[in-house]
Amino acid sequence: MFLDFFYTLRSLKVPVSVTEWMTLMEALAKGHAKSSLTNFYFMARAILIKSETFYDQYDQAFAHVFREAALPPDIRQEILDWLADPLNRMALSEEDLEKIKRLDLDELREELEKRLAEQTERHDGGRRWVGTGGTSPFGHSGSHPGGIRIGGTGGGGHAMQIAAARRFQNYRTDVTLDVRQIKVALKKLRQFVREGPEDELDIERTIDKTCREAGEIELVFTRERKNTVKVLLLMDSGGSMSPYSRLVSRLFSAAHQMSHFRDFKGLYFHNCVYQDLYKDIYNNEAEPTASLLKSLSGDYKVILVGDAYMAPSELFSVGGAIDYYYHNDAPGMEWLKRIADHFRYCVWLNPLPERAWIHPTIRTVGSVFPMFPLTVDGLENAVKKLMVRR
Repeated sequence: MFLDFFYTLRSLKVPVSVTEWMTLMEALAKGHAKSSLTNFYFMARAILIKSETFYDQYDQAFAHVFREAALPPDIRQEILDWLADPLNRMALSEEDLEKIKRLDLDELREELEKRLAEQTERHDGGRRWVGTGGTSPFGHSGSHPGGIRIGGTGGGGHAMQIAAARRFQNYRTDVTLDVRQIKVALKKLRQFVREGPEDELDIERTIDKTCREAGEIELVFTRERKNTVKVLLLMDSGGSMSPYSRLVSRLFSAAHQMSHFRDFKGLYFHNCVYQDLYKDIYNNEAEPTASLLKSLSGDYKVILVGDAYMAPSELFSVGGAIDYYYHNDAPGMEWLKRIADHFRYCVWLNPLPERAWIHPTIRTVGSVFPMFPLTVDGLENAVKKLMVRR
């Protein structure tokens, strides 16, 4: 049974190593679980799971192995997107409902897996496919007397099962970031070097040298380890970014509160970077972009945040800035390339979902800067990219 648990975790892409598994077996052998399934659940999670990101998969595996629960089918994101915007619900009489074939739970599960594999388009008001507002046993907002609800909210009270409902609170990697999550990710940018006067006691070397001197204390001093990372945060503000203002504010707050950076600068732009960046965009307090490039060294870690969604003229034309009273003396694309050429470490964070990155200007900006979604996984991958010099 325990070996099944290990392989189930691995099948759900949970990074469990053999060393961690042997540690769990040792803890079990010493009786730390105290013959309690609940104690084992928390003990195994503490030993095997490295990040809250994998709590959801861990709960699935635990329920599957120890509670004989079936693993949920893989419901494609495409289908969940269709279900997010339901059509009006069909109204059926009690007589009509009685005519609808009822399936037992095993038949429902088997049929759902078949239909998920076969379905290629959205369906609403139908009788067979995963959809909304119909008499299909799969989907939501419909009238089937005993199906599996996928997405949506309850209301009819007819569902036999709710897809992906679990006992424990789940953690996801695509949820909106909060300040704590951002701080955890940004801490990985730290790079420590020893510099300054040798005024910090080196405990390990002191002990080693004292031992070599037959017990006569020999104090060894070293330079203090300091974080050398410098961060430049450039944020798109206003317009199509307004719905994401709270999210970007959290990113700015977290970065501003970080005490680990040697230097941090946060500046604003609107839609695209031109000859000016703004310390205070509300009061139009500008700083010339060219001056910034001259004053900052190329080892700054640069994070640009924006949806990159704009009229092509804003990116490719002189005077194409969306502000009628602002004349950009060079195309925005030229300024973006200057930034990418000057700084060795640059990434772009986009709050739009990746499926929306098909607009020409988004693709173009993505060809200049490595682009990542503004999610937990996206931010962590962006930080990893910033640690690798081009």
